[in-house]
Amino acid sequence: MPIDPTVAVGAQLPSRDMSWSASDVLLYHLALGAKPTALSYVYERDLQVLPTFSQVMPTLRDTEPPVLVMPGIEVDLFKTLHGRQELVMHKPIPASGSVTATSRIVDVYDKGSAAIIVTETSCEYYTSRISMFVRGEGGFGGSRGPSTATEVPDRAPDHEILTPTFPAQAALYRLCGDLNPLHIDPGFAAMAGFPAPILHGLCTYGMVCMAVVDECLGGDASRLASYSTRFAGVVYPGETLRTRVWQTAEGLAVITTVADREDAPALDNALITYN
Repeated sequence: MPIDPTVAVGAQLPSRDMSWSASDVLLYHLALGAKPTALSYVYERDLQVLPTFSQVMPTLRDTEPPVLVMPGIEVDLFKTLHGRQELVMHKPIPASGSVTATSRIVDVYDKGSAAIIVTETSCEYYTSRISMFVRGEGGFGGSRGPSTATEVPDRAPDHEILTPTFPAQAALYRLCGDLNPLHIDPGFAAMAGFPAPILHGLCTYGMVCMAVVDECLGGDASRLASYSTRFAGVVYPGETLRTRVWQTAEGLAVITTVADREDAPALDNALITYN
């Protein structure tokens, strides 16, 4: 069986020593589309680190495509999509440094036609939970998992932000270490059911973070406390994101769509909390 929850759930994964420099941070911000005039993102003097940089810290030195082989889990990459991302910040990430992160498999949920594998990575700066959606691996009788819905007010958004992606964006973002061929290889994308390579979900995630920080948090990335979302659809490099933001009692409720495709969903059930 490609997924054995009795082995997987609770299993500790190898710890990872992570190190990064200001150049790594600059590359990440540029891969998200930071403008050359946004000096806090693109100039090492007074450089701030967007919290979503945490999502590439473990992969910065990777030179091979990822594999989904963990205790009790061995599945094909082309059957797998990033389903949900949750990030809790403990303190701001410095522009350069090193740290050891520990990881574990938190749970495996049964969605019937698919399984969801939830892993957690923690270090002194953040805790991150990744939910991977694996087609064709459900039906083993496990829990479907908790609801992660974020309520959006029934009114016009408080902010609406248009953010263009660019044709070479997935090729540039790969240099941050996410070498999944789904984002560069047309043949692999076709096997996965897409007409062309798609933009990394975590690239969209980071772009929306940057847009909301700039629009709603005064450009101060250190104010972001947590950021969770569901990846609701795909984005193709060159399309434009439309992000709508509502102020709620819980924080900022966020929905991102693809403006070019009649507001096809990209991110939903997103919530950003801040200080």
